[in-house]
Amino acid sequence: MSLIVHKYGGTSMGSTERIRLVAKRVAKWARAGHQIVVVPSAMSGETNRLLGLAKELAPAKESVAYQRELDMLASTGEQASSALLAVALQAEGMPSVSYAGWQVAIKTNSAFTKARIESIDDKRIKADLDAGKVVIVTGFQGVDPDGNITTLGRGGSDTSAVAVAAALNAAECLIYTDVDGVYTTDPRVEPNARRMPRVSFEEMLEMASLGSKVLQIRSVEFAGKYKVPLRVLSSFTPWDINIDEEAKSGTLITFEEEGGSAMEAAVVSGIAFNRDEAKISILGVPDKPGIAYQILGAVSDANIEVDMIIQNLSKDGKTDFSFTVHRNDYARVTDLLKSKVLPSLGVTAADLMGDAKICKVSIVGIGMRSHVGVASKMFRSLSEEGINIQMISTSEIKTSVVIDEKYMELAVRSLHKAFDLEA
Repeated sequence: MSLIVHKYGGTSMGSTERIRLVAKRVAKWARAGHQIVVVPSAMSGETNRLLGLAKELAPAKESVAYQRELDMLASTGEQASSALLAVALQAEGMPSVSYAGWQVAIKTNSAFTKARIESIDDKRIKADLDAGKVVIVTGFQGVDPDGNITTLGRGGSDTSAVAVAAALNAAECLIYTDVDGVYTTDPRVEPNARRMPRVSFEEMLEMASLGSKVLQIRSVEFAGKYKVPLRVLSSFTPWDINIDEEAKSGTLITFEEEGGSAMEAAVVSGIAFNRDEAKISILGVPDKPGIAYQILGAVSDANIEVDMIIQNLSKDGKTDFSFTVHRNDYARVTDLLKSKVLPSLGVTAADLMGDAKICKVSIVGIGMRSHVGVASKMFRSLSEEGINIQMISTSEIKTSVVIDEKYMELAVRSLHKAFDLEA
Protein backbone atom coordinates (compact mmCIF):
# COMPACT_ATOMS: atom_id res chain seq x y z
CA MET A 1 0.00 0.00 0.00
CA SER A 2 1.01 3.65 -0.34
CA LEU A 3 1.94 6.63 1.81
CA ILE A 4 -0.95 9.09 2.00
CA VAL A 5 -1.13 12.54 3.64
CA HIS A 6 -4.48 13.59 5.12
CA LYS A 7 -5.18 17.24 5.85
CA TYR A 8 -8.22 18.21 7.94
CA GLY A 9 -9.53 21.78 8.14
CA GLY A 10 -10.78 23.63 11.18
CA THR A 11 -14.42 22.70 10.61
CA SER A 12 -13.46 19.01 10.42
CA MET A 13 -11.64 19.41 13.75
CA GLY A 14 -14.34 21.67 15.23
CA SER A 15 -15.27 19.61 18.32
CA THR A 16 -14.21 16.52 20.23
CA GLU A 17 -16.95 14.58 18.42
CA ARG A 18 -15.63 15.74 15.05
CA ILE A 19 -12.09 14.81 16.10
CA ARG A 20 -13.31 11.36 17.12
CA LEU A 21 -14.83 10.87 13.65
CA VAL A 22 -11.58 12.04 12.01
CA ALA A 23 -9.71 9.47 14.12
CA LYS A 24 -12.05 6.70 12.94
CA ARG A 25 -11.52 7.72 9.31
CA VAL A 26 -7.74 7.88 9.67
CA ALA A 27 -7.66 4.53 11.46
CA LYS A 28 -9.69 3.00 8.61
CA TRP A 29 -7.07 4.09 6.09
CA ALA A 30 -4.20 2.86 8.29
CA ARG A 31 -5.84 -0.54 8.83
CA ALA A 32 -6.22 -0.86 5.07
CA GLY A 33 -2.44 -0.95 4.94
CA HIS A 34 -1.57 2.65 4.09
CA GLN A 35 1.08 4.67 5.88
CA ILE A 36 -0.74 7.80 7.05
CA VAL A 37 0.51 11.26 7.97
CA VAL A 38 -2.15 13.70 9.19
CA VAL A 39 -1.85 17.50 9.11
CA PRO A 40 -4.70 19.10 11.10
CA SER A 41 -5.73 22.72 11.39
CA ALA A 42 -6.66 24.30 14.69
CA MET A 43 -10.23 23.72 15.88
CA SER A 44 -12.64 26.02 14.05
CA GLY A 45 -12.45 29.60 15.40
CA GLU A 46 -9.53 28.92 17.73
CA THR A 47 -6.90 30.94 15.87
CA ASN A 48 -9.26 33.93 15.67
CA ARG A 49 -9.95 33.59 19.40
CA LEU A 50 -6.26 33.56 20.27
CA LEU A 51 -5.35 36.50 18.05
CA GLY A 52 -8.40 38.36 19.38
CA LEU A 53 -6.96 38.09 22.88
CA ALA A 54 -3.69 39.57 21.66
CA LYS A 55 -5.56 42.40 19.95
CA GLU A 56 -7.28 43.24 23.24
CA LEU A 57 -3.86 43.67 24.85
CA ALA A 58 -2.22 45.49 21.96
CA PRO A 59 -4.67 46.83 19.35
CA ALA A 60 -1.97 47.64 16.76
CA LYS A 61 -1.55 43.95 16.04
CA GLU A 62 0.66 44.47 12.97
CA SER A 63 3.45 45.89 15.11
CA VAL A 64 6.76 44.22 14.23
CA ALA A 65 7.71 44.41 17.91
CA TYR A 66 5.54 41.44 18.85
CA GLN A 67 4.91 39.49 15.65
CA ARG A 68 7.18 36.78 17.06
CA GLU A 69 4.83 36.44 20.02
CA LEU A 70 1.77 36.30 17.75
CA ASP A 71 3.35 33.25 16.09
CA MET A 72 4.05 31.67 19.46
CA LEU A 73 0.41 32.24 20.37
CA ALA A 74 -1.25 31.22 17.09
CA SER A 75 0.77 28.01 16.81
CA THR A 76 -0.81 26.59 19.96
CA GLY A 77 -4.15 26.04 18.19
CA GLU A 78 -2.69 23.42 15.85
CA GLN A 79 -0.65 21.85 18.65
CA ALA A 80 -3.84 21.33 20.68
CA SER A 81 -5.77 19.76 17.79
CA SER A 82 -2.84 17.50 16.87
CA ALA A 83 -2.49 16.20 20.42
CA LEU A 84 -6.25 15.65 20.72
CA LEU A 85 -6.27 13.69 17.46
CA ALA A 86 -3.41 11.50 18.71
CA VAL A 87 -5.38 10.81 21.90
CA ALA A 88 -8.48 9.92 19.85
CA LEU A 89 -6.49 7.58 17.61
CA GLN A 90 -4.90 5.82 20.57
CA ALA A 91 -8.37 5.42 22.09
CA GLU A 92 -9.29 3.67 18.80
CA GLY A 93 -6.39 1.28 19.34
CA MET A 94 -4.29 2.89 16.61
CA PRO A 95 -0.66 3.71 17.54
CA SER A 96 0.00 7.38 16.84
CA VAL A 97 2.28 10.25 17.73
CA SER A 98 1.90 14.02 17.30
CA TYR A 99 4.63 16.54 16.56
CA ALA A 100 4.81 20.33 16.46
CA GLY A 101 6.39 21.77 13.34
CA TRP A 102 9.62 22.59 15.16
CA GLN A 103 9.99 18.99 16.36
CA VAL A 104 10.00 17.47 12.85
CA ALA A 105 11.51 19.96 11.86
CA ILE A 106 9.70 22.07 9.25
CA LYS A 107 12.31 24.75 8.61
CA THR A 108 11.20 28.20 7.46
CA ASN A 109 12.59 31.67 6.99
CA SER A 110 12.13 34.29 9.72
CA ALA A 111 9.19 36.20 8.27
CA PHE A 112 6.90 36.01 11.30
CA THR A 113 3.16 35.55 10.56
CA LYS A 114 3.90 34.84 6.86
CA ALA A 115 6.93 32.51 6.84
CA ARG A 116 7.85 30.33 3.88
CA ILE A 117 8.96 26.71 4.11
CA GLU A 118 12.58 26.09 3.14
CA SER A 119 13.07 22.41 3.99
CA ILE A 120 11.59 19.50 5.94
CA ASP A 121 13.59 16.89 7.86
CA ASP A 122 11.64 13.68 7.24
CA LYS A 123 13.76 11.23 9.30
CA ARG A 124 11.59 11.29 12.41
CA ILE A 125 8.36 10.89 10.45
CA LYS A 126 9.68 7.99 8.38
CA ALA A 127 10.97 6.17 11.47
CA ASP A 128 7.54 6.37 13.11
CA LEU A 129 5.76 5.28 9.93
CA ASP A 130 8.06 2.28 9.63
CA ALA A 131 7.18 1.45 13.24
CA GLY A 132 3.51 1.24 12.26
CA LYS A 133 2.37 4.55 13.74
CA VAL A 134 0.09 7.23 12.34
CA VAL A 135 2.10 10.45 12.42
CA ILE A 136 0.35 13.76 13.12
CA VAL A 137 2.21 16.97 12.25
CA THR A 138 0.88 20.41 13.11
CA GLY A 139 -0.10 22.47 10.11
CA PHE A 140 0.49 26.19 9.65
CA GLN A 141 3.84 26.36 11.45
CA GLY A 142 7.56 25.70 11.46
CA VAL A 143 10.81 26.92 12.98
CA ASP A 144 13.29 29.54 11.76
CA PRO A 145 17.13 29.31 11.79
CA ASP A 146 17.20 30.92 15.26
CA GLY A 147 14.81 28.34 16.74
CA ASN A 148 11.78 30.65 16.81
CA ILE A 149 8.34 29.24 16.06
CA THR A 150 6.93 30.73 12.85
CA THR A 151 3.54 30.53 11.15
CA LEU A 152 2.83 30.44 7.42
CA GLY A 153 -0.09 32.85 7.28
CA ARG A 154 -3.81 32.15 7.23
CA GLY A 155 -4.66 28.94 5.41
CA GLY A 156 -1.09 27.74 5.84
CA SER A 157 -2.12 24.25 6.94
CA ASP A 158 -2.87 23.37 3.32
CA THR A 159 0.67 24.42 2.42
CA SER A 160 2.09 22.40 5.32
CA ALA A 161 0.26 19.28 4.15
CA VAL A 162 1.44 19.60 0.56
CA ALA A 163 5.02 20.29 1.71
CA VAL A 164 5.01 17.20 3.93
CA ALA A 165 3.57 15.14 1.07
CA ALA A 166 6.32 16.40 -1.25
CA ALA A 167 9.08 15.71 1.29
CA LEU A 168 7.81 12.14 1.84
CA ASN A 169 7.09 11.52 -1.85
CA ALA A 170 3.51 10.65 -0.91
CA ALA A 171 1.24 9.01 -3.46
CA GLU A 172 -1.47 11.62 -2.83
CA CYS A 173 -2.44 14.44 -0.49
CA LEU A 174 -6.10 14.32 0.54
CA ILE A 175 -7.49 17.71 1.59
CA TYR A 176 -10.56 17.02 3.75
CA THR A 177 -12.82 20.03 4.13
CA ASP A 178 -16.46 20.99 4.55
CA VAL A 179 -17.20 20.79 0.81
CA ASP A 180 -17.12 17.66 -1.34
CA GLY A 181 -14.84 19.02 -4.06
CA VAL A 182 -14.15 21.91 -6.41
CA TYR A 183 -17.24 23.29 -8.14
CA THR A 184 -17.67 25.17 -11.40
CA THR A 185 -18.52 28.16 -9.20
CA ASP A 186 -19.81 28.80 -5.68
CA PRO A 187 -23.09 26.82 -5.30
CA ARG A 188 -24.36 29.50 -2.93
CA VAL A 189 -24.36 31.94 -5.86
CA GLU A 190 -25.31 29.51 -8.64
CA PRO A 191 -27.41 26.52 -7.45
CA ASN A 192 -26.68 24.70 -10.73
CA ALA A 193 -22.93 24.67 -10.05
CA ARG A 194 -21.43 21.25 -10.71
CA ARG A 195 -18.65 19.41 -8.88
CA MET A 196 -15.70 18.77 -11.17
CA PRO A 197 -14.19 15.26 -10.88
CA ARG A 198 -10.85 16.55 -12.15
CA VAL A 199 -9.17 19.93 -12.63
CA SER A 200 -5.65 20.86 -13.71
CA PHE A 201 -3.12 22.53 -11.42
CA GLU A 202 -3.06 25.54 -13.75
CA GLU A 203 -6.82 25.99 -13.56
CA MET A 204 -6.88 25.47 -9.79
CA LEU A 205 -4.06 27.98 -9.34
CA GLU A 206 -5.95 30.57 -11.37
CA MET A 207 -9.21 29.89 -9.52
CA ALA A 208 -7.48 30.11 -6.12
CA SER A 209 -5.79 33.39 -7.06
CA LEU A 210 -9.05 34.79 -8.42
CA GLY A 211 -11.13 34.23 -5.31
CA SER A 212 -12.00 30.53 -5.02
CA LYS A 213 -11.67 29.69 -1.31
CA VAL A 214 -11.46 25.89 -1.58
CA LEU A 215 -7.65 25.78 -1.49
CA GLN A 216 -5.01 28.23 -0.35
CA ILE A 217 -3.05 29.51 -3.36
CA ARG A 218 0.39 28.74 -1.92
CA SER A 219 -0.57 25.10 -1.42
CA VAL A 220 -1.55 24.80 -5.10
CA GLU A 221 1.73 26.45 -6.17
CA PHE A 222 3.65 24.02 -3.97
CA ALA A 223 1.75 21.01 -5.29
CA GLY A 224 2.34 22.03 -8.90
CA LYS A 225 6.04 22.67 -8.31
CA TYR A 226 6.67 19.30 -6.65
CA LYS A 227 4.04 17.34 -8.62
CA VAL A 228 2.00 16.27 -5.61
CA PRO A 229 -1.45 14.99 -6.66
CA LEU A 230 -4.15 16.68 -4.58
CA ARG A 231 -7.68 15.53 -3.92
CA VAL A 232 -10.30 17.78 -2.32
CA LEU A 233 -13.04 15.81 -0.56
CA SER A 234 -15.49 16.08 2.31
CA SER A 235 -14.88 15.02 5.90
CA PHE A 236 -18.65 15.05 6.43
CA THR A 237 -19.27 11.83 4.52
CA PRO A 238 -19.71 8.80 6.82
CA TRP A 239 -16.30 7.81 8.17
CA ASP A 240 -16.90 4.14 7.33
CA ILE A 241 -17.57 4.76 3.63
CA ASN A 242 -15.92 2.14 1.41
CA ILE A 243 -12.26 3.16 1.13
CA ASP A 244 -12.08 2.50 -2.63
CA GLU A 245 -15.12 4.72 -3.15
CA GLU A 246 -13.67 7.41 -0.90
CA ALA A 247 -10.31 7.31 -2.72
CA LYS A 248 -12.08 8.24 -5.98
CA SER A 249 -14.46 10.87 -4.58
CA GLY A 250 -14.12 14.64 -4.53
CA THR A 251 -12.01 16.51 -7.08
CA LEU A 252 -8.57 15.38 -8.21
CA ILE A 253 -6.16 18.22 -8.97
CA THR A 254 -3.56 16.94 -11.35
CA PHE A 255 -1.57 17.72 -14.48
CA GLU A 256 -3.11 18.81 -17.75
CA GLU A 257 -1.67 15.95 -19.80
CA GLU A 258 -3.17 13.40 -17.41
CA GLY A 259 -6.66 14.68 -18.16
CA GLY A 260 -6.56 13.77 -21.84
CA SER A 261 -9.20 14.85 -24.32
CA ALA A 262 -11.91 15.15 -21.66
CA MET A 263 -10.14 18.13 -20.11
CA GLU A 264 -9.34 19.69 -23.50
CA ALA A 265 -13.02 19.57 -24.41
CA ALA A 266 -13.96 21.94 -21.58
CA VAL A 267 -13.38 25.42 -22.97
CA VAL A 268 -14.23 27.03 -19.62
CA SER A 269 -13.99 24.94 -16.47
CA GLY A 270 -15.14 27.39 -13.83
CA ILE A 271 -16.24 30.87 -12.82
CA ALA A 272 -14.31 32.56 -10.01
CA PHE A 273 -15.15 35.83 -8.30
CA ASN A 274 -13.73 38.12 -5.66
CA ARG A 275 -15.67 40.75 -3.74
CA ASP A 276 -12.61 42.08 -1.91
CA GLU A 277 -11.47 44.48 -4.62
CA ALA A 278 -11.12 48.25 -4.81
CA LYS A 279 -10.18 50.39 -7.81
CA ILE A 280 -7.99 53.50 -7.74
CA SER A 281 -7.51 55.89 -10.67
CA ILE A 282 -5.16 58.85 -11.08
CA LEU A 283 -6.22 61.22 -13.83
CA GLY A 284 -3.97 63.33 -16.01
CA VAL A 285 -0.55 62.02 -14.99
CA PRO A 286 2.43 62.83 -17.25
CA ASP A 287 2.83 60.17 -19.96
CA LYS A 288 6.57 59.55 -19.73
CA PRO A 289 8.92 56.67 -18.80
CA GLY A 290 8.95 55.74 -15.13
CA ILE A 291 5.43 56.91 -14.26
CA ALA A 292 4.12 53.40 -13.57
CA TYR A 293 7.07 52.72 -11.25
CA GLN A 294 6.69 56.08 -9.57
CA ILE A 295 3.08 55.20 -8.67
CA LEU A 296 3.28 51.49 -8.00
CA GLY A 297 6.78 51.47 -6.52
CA ALA A 298 5.51 53.41 -3.52
CA VAL A 299 2.60 50.99 -3.15
CA SER A 300 4.93 48.00 -3.35
CA ASP A 301 7.30 49.52 -0.79
CA ALA A 302 4.32 49.64 1.60
CA ASN A 303 3.97 45.84 1.11
CA ILE A 304 0.60 46.22 -0.64
CA GLU A 305 -0.24 43.89 -3.52
CA VAL A 306 -1.60 45.30 -6.77
CA ASP A 307 -3.84 43.18 -8.96
CA MET A 308 -5.13 44.59 -12.27
CA ILE A 309 -3.49 47.60 -13.97
CA ILE A 310 -4.62 49.80 -16.87
CA GLN A 311 -2.88 52.80 -18.42
CA ASN A 312 -4.98 54.67 -20.96
CA LEU A 313 -3.92 56.14 -24.29
CA SER A 314 -1.90 59.32 -24.10
CA LYS A 315 -3.56 62.64 -24.97
CA ASP A 316 -1.69 65.93 -24.90
CA GLY A 317 1.12 64.25 -22.99
CA LYS A 318 -1.21 63.09 -20.21
CA THR A 319 -2.71 59.70 -19.37
CA ASP A 320 -5.01 58.08 -16.81
CA PHE A 321 -3.63 55.28 -14.65
CA SER A 322 -5.89 52.77 -12.85
CA PHE A 323 -5.19 49.72 -10.69
CA THR A 324 -6.92 47.50 -8.16
CA VAL A 325 -5.92 46.45 -4.64
CA HIS A 326 -7.49 44.46 -1.85
CA ARG A 327 -10.36 46.38 -0.30
CA ASN A 328 -8.66 46.26 3.12
CA ASP A 329 -5.74 48.22 1.64
CA TYR A 330 -7.88 50.83 -0.11
CA ALA A 331 -7.66 53.54 2.58
CA ARG A 332 -3.91 52.99 3.09
CA VAL A 333 -3.21 53.29 -0.63
CA THR A 334 -5.25 56.47 -1.10
CA ASP A 335 -3.54 58.08 1.90
CA LEU A 336 -0.13 57.02 0.58
CA LEU A 337 -0.84 58.42 -2.88
CA LYS A 338 -2.10 61.74 -1.52
CA SER A 339 0.83 62.24 0.83
CA LYS A 340 3.77 60.93 -1.23
CA VAL A 341 2.95 60.26 -4.87
CA LEU A 342 0.54 62.92 -6.17
CA PRO A 343 2.78 65.90 -5.27
CA SER A 344 5.68 64.35 -7.20
CA LEU A 345 3.42 63.80 -10.23
CA GLY A 346 2.21 67.37 -10.26
CA VAL A 347 -1.45 66.39 -9.85
CA THR A 348 -3.88 67.21 -7.05
CA ALA A 349 -6.03 65.12 -4.76
CA ALA A 350 -8.98 66.01 -6.97
CA ASP A 351 -7.35 63.90 -9.70
CA LEU A 352 -7.49 60.81 -7.49
CA MET A 353 -10.63 58.72 -7.87
CA GLY A 354 -11.54 55.51 -6.06
CA ASP A 355 -14.26 52.90 -5.92
CA ALA A 356 -14.47 50.31 -3.15
CA LYS A 357 -17.71 48.79 -4.43
CA ILE A 358 -16.41 46.73 -7.31
CA CYS A 359 -15.74 43.03 -7.78
CA LYS A 360 -13.77 40.82 -10.12
CA VAL A 361 -15.40 37.99 -12.08
CA SER A 362 -13.28 35.54 -14.08
CA ILE A 363 -13.70 32.62 -16.45
CA VAL A 364 -11.00 29.93 -16.23
CA GLY A 365 -10.22 26.99 -18.51
CA ILE A 366 -7.23 25.38 -20.20
CA GLY A 367 -9.43 24.86 -23.25
CA MET A 368 -9.26 28.62 -23.85
CA ARG A 369 -5.80 28.08 -25.33
CA SER A 370 -7.22 26.28 -28.34
CA HIS A 371 -10.57 28.01 -28.82
CA VAL A 372 -11.26 31.46 -30.22
CA GLY A 373 -14.08 33.80 -29.31
CA VAL A 374 -14.20 32.87 -25.62
CA ALA A 375 -13.66 36.41 -24.35
CA SER A 376 -16.18 37.87 -26.80
CA LYS A 377 -18.74 35.32 -25.65
CA MET A 378 -18.11 36.45 -22.06
CA PHE A 379 -18.51 40.11 -23.00
CA ARG A 380 -21.71 39.43 -24.97
CA SER A 381 -23.23 37.56 -22.02
CA LEU A 382 -22.50 40.47 -19.66
CA SER A 383 -23.76 43.00 -22.20
CA GLU A 384 -27.07 41.17 -22.53
CA GLU A 385 -27.54 41.56 -18.78
CA GLY A 386 -26.74 45.29 -18.93
CA ILE A 387 -23.49 44.87 -16.99
CA ASN A 388 -20.77 47.42 -17.76
CA ILE A 389 -17.14 46.27 -17.79
CA GLN A 390 -14.68 48.65 -16.12
CA MET A 391 -11.39 46.75 -16.51
CA ILE A 392 -10.23 43.62 -18.37
CA SER A 393 -7.29 41.30 -17.72
CA THR A 394 -6.39 38.16 -19.65
CA SER A 395 -3.96 35.26 -19.63
CA GLU A 396 -3.73 32.05 -21.64
CA ILE A 397 -6.38 30.31 -19.55
CA LYS A 398 -8.41 33.09 -17.94
CA THR A 399 -10.24 36.32 -18.64
CA SER A 400 -11.13 38.62 -15.73
CA VAL A 401 -13.34 41.68 -15.65
CA VAL A 402 -13.98 44.32 -13.01
CA ILE A 403 -17.65 45.24 -12.65
CA ASP A 404 -19.93 46.97 -10.17
CA GLU A 405 -20.26 44.81 -7.07
CA LYS A 406 -24.06 44.84 -7.18
CA TYR A 407 -23.99 42.87 -10.44
CA MET A 408 -21.65 40.12 -9.24
CA GLU A 409 -24.18 37.32 -8.66
CA LEU A 410 -26.02 38.12 -11.87
CA ALA A 411 -22.73 38.03 -13.81
CA VAL A 412 -21.72 34.68 -12.31
CA ARG A 413 -25.07 33.08 -13.08
CA SER A 414 -25.23 34.41 -16.63
CA LEU A 415 -21.66 33.28 -17.44
CA HIS A 416 -22.26 29.87 -15.87
CA LYS A 417 -25.22 29.41 -18.19
CA ALA A 418 -23.51 30.90 -21.24
CA PHE A 419 -20.67 28.38 -21.05
CA ASP A 420 -22.99 25.42 -20.26
CA LEU A 421 -21.20 24.66 -16.99
CA GLU A 422 -24.29 23.08 -15.45
CA ALA A 423 -24.22 20.36 -18.14
